[in-house]
Amino acid sequence: MKEILRTALITGGTKGIGLGVAEMLIKEGYKVAITGRNAETVEAVAAQLNQQQEGAALGIVADVRNFDSQQAAVNQVLEKWGRLDVLVANAGVGHFAPIETLTLEQWQETIDINLTGVFYSTKASLAALTASKGYLITIASLAGTNFFANGSAYNASKFGLVGFTQAVMMDVRSAGIKATTIMPGSVATHFNNHEPSEKDAWKIQPEDIGQIVVDLLKMNPRTLPSKIEVRPTMPK
Repeated sequence: MKEILRTALITGGTKGIGLGVAEMLIKEGYKVAITGRNAETVEAVAAQLNQQQEGAALGIVADVRNFDSQQAAVNQVLEKWGRLDVLVANAGVGHFAPIETLTLEQWQETIDINLTGVFYSTKASLAALTASKGYLITIASLAGTNFFANGSAYNASKFGLVGFTQAVMMDVRSAGIKATTIMPGSVATHFNNHEPSEKDAWKIQPEDIGQIVVDLLKMNPRTLPSKIEVRPTMPK
């Protein structure tokens, strides 16, 4: 029997969780498209992934804040591979400040990328995911259920993302689409200008989130883990 080609689109796939997911999916035989806003970075990371498996990766310059950009990214995947099986809506940003000093621009960027951007990516992918009876996976955060000082923008975006994904899950499951939100705690990534180092060994690693994605895709289709909280086993 001929093996069915499986493809995934990962927003914000040039580093951190997005890249970790891409690497793990390629190991599983998926074709993977990654998006980012910087053309040079997107091209370099796609080349790196293609060294892992020749022809497995496609780099796409796209901005989740623009719906037409997201539709164009989906169209590129369909033109390249003919189908889209998995959308991993991962692109995210964090601005942390008390409400007195949080700027209008910081609030807007956080909501535009972390929440509206996922809406755009989902809307753009919906027809293709319906055709493939595919999977929507959003990368939220434990900040989507736990609020904290200086987190008004980030909490709002991630609380919203968790609610969005759960509601969408109810909307699309009758069409055969599965939807899950993954809510990580501390992950060793470049998020918020952090530079990962050996000091981050206690944290969740990007490939750990990638493994969760792989496990979700391998799960018996009768079962849907619609919301997954994941945290380091031992805090620092």
